[in-house]
Amino acid sequence: MKQFIDYIPLLVFISVWTIDERVVSVGGFEHTIGGIYSAAEFLLLTSVLVYGSLFLVQKSLDKFQWITLAAVVIACIPTVIFKNIAFLKWKAPIVNWIFAAIFYASKYVSDKPAIEHMMGHAVDAPKELWYRLNTIWILFFLLLGAINLAVAFGLSEATWVKFKVFGNLGITLVFVMGQMPMLAKYIEVEEDGIDAPKEESI
Repeated sequence: MKQFIDYIPLLVFISVWTIDERVVSVGGFEHTIGGIYSAAEFLLLTSVLVYGSLFLVQKSLDKFQWITLAAVVIACIPTVIFKNIAFLKWKAPIVNWIFAAIFYASKYVSDKPAIEHMMGHAVDAPKELWYRLNTIWILFFLLLGAINLAVAFGLSEATWVKFKVFGNLGITLVFVMGQMPMLAKYIEVEEDGIDAPKEESI
């Protein structure tokens, strides 16, 4: 459920981007709807509404949600003001590299690596495996950031937008599923007295 809520702003972003640009007049105020700059406006607005609502309900956001929200604000505002999508194109690479830095630093500033903080409540894996997975996640974020940068500045706007919304999700799902064999024997849940595999989302 949490992952779906986090994904709402991107779905709004691509929905607005697909609309042919048109001028909408409301109460004598005219504004252009559709296209990349309008999509950036809606991405900003929807992100603030979604994460603001989560904050009101949960009384907090996790550090990754704060980083994502800050990145959207920092990238979208100059994109809209200066009509330059380069600001928005840099968002995904930078966010992924920040995540990589957090996972790397967690080994030195905490008694648990970041991935164990995220999944340790549900998976009773040995410490060696957590550190191995943490390193794998660091490399994943570094690589995904580089892929996003290459797609953003090397391919068409249409390809970049579709990759931004669907490509990142697909790559991440495949990556997470690839780790399941390593974690499967440590994921257990009691149901009617029988231990069964438990599906845990990140």
